[in-house]
Amino acid sequence: MNPSATRRATSLSSHLGSTDRIFASPKTRQLLAAVDDGLEQIERGLDSELMFADTIADASTRYLLEAGGKRVRPMLILLTAQLGGGNTVDVITAAEAIEITHLASLYHDDVMDDADRRRGVPSAHAVFGNSVAILTGDLLFARASQLMAGLGERAIRLQANTFERLVLGQLHETVGPKDGENEEAHYLQVLADKTGSLIAAAAQAGVIFSGADESYEAAVVEYGEKIGVAFQLIDDVIDLSPQPEETGKVPGTDLRAGVATLPLIHLRVLAETDDEAAALLARIEAEAAGGTDGEASVDFTAAITELRQHPVTTRTLAEAHRWAEDAVTALEPLPDGPVKQALTRFAETIVDRSK
Repeated sequence: MNPSATRRATSLSSHLGSTDRIFASPKTRQLLAAVDDGLEQIERGLDSELMFADTIADASTRYLLEAGGKRVRPMLILLTAQLGGGNTVDVITAAEAIEITHLASLYHDDVMDDADRRRGVPSAHAVFGNSVAILTGDLLFARASQLMAGLGERAIRLQANTFERLVLGQLHETVGPKDGENEEAHYLQVLADKTGSLIAAAAQAGVIFSGADESYEAAVVEYGEKIGVAFQLIDDVIDLSPQPEETGKVPGTDLRAGVATLPLIHLRVLAETDDEAAALLARIEAEAAGGTDGEASVDFTAAITELRQHPVTTRTLAEAHRWAEDAVTALEPLPDGPVKQALTRFAETIVDRSK
């Protein structure tokens, strides 16, 4: 394996607690081994697919790949593939395409949000400039489409439909809710489109390209979309974390960029009847109105600490757990066994993470 791929490679086992691993049944251990082997294959494939003869493209497309990542989507496609033929060639190819699609979206997101950091390193646009970062995202979307095209018409449609939802999600986040539209409902739909759609596509692709029973598709799609929303709600809480060395970004980055995360949305509602909430909201929005240049002010840092400890953040955490629980409930049609158990545990790790 390429040394850089070895450093980046994660594993499903690492997401489980020591007790889970020690007391795993033989079938579960076999499942874990299959998924971990698949992840290694995907890492090698990503290294190969993101090699370009053009030196600029080679450097920019590999920049965030080399920074690492959780590989949530490849892990999920490999898990659902175990309902069928396992790590088929098509499953591995689809996983590479979906992870490259995700990677491409990060380049675009960071430009739009003017984010300073991603995965613990300076964001791509901070290194290469906005134009190169945007074009790099476009190039990655093209490469992902090439991979999906090789899998046939159904893969092309899955990729195109998912890409449409990704763009619509970003568009609706950028424009904001319409007059009279419920802000929380609007935000949750944005999360479902921007994050949930691609995670759902990964879960569905695992069933499709492993030749698993097609009756499982609806269940894993619902599971994937709900897990995506839960994942992003946890990100809203992580954005308030006081430990940037673990999260890879400065506390309150999303809020300073004017992104209305769920804790802030809840705070806005509370501020209509609560003077203390209104004062806290005013402090946060004053910083956001001033832009993201330079270091956060002392008052903003204190406000983020206060928001992190506020009941609206506790409420956001509870909602993330509810979405994860609903995702697990969606798995009811799947057969009992190690795959269903692993998907359940996967949902738990998504909402228990701290970075």
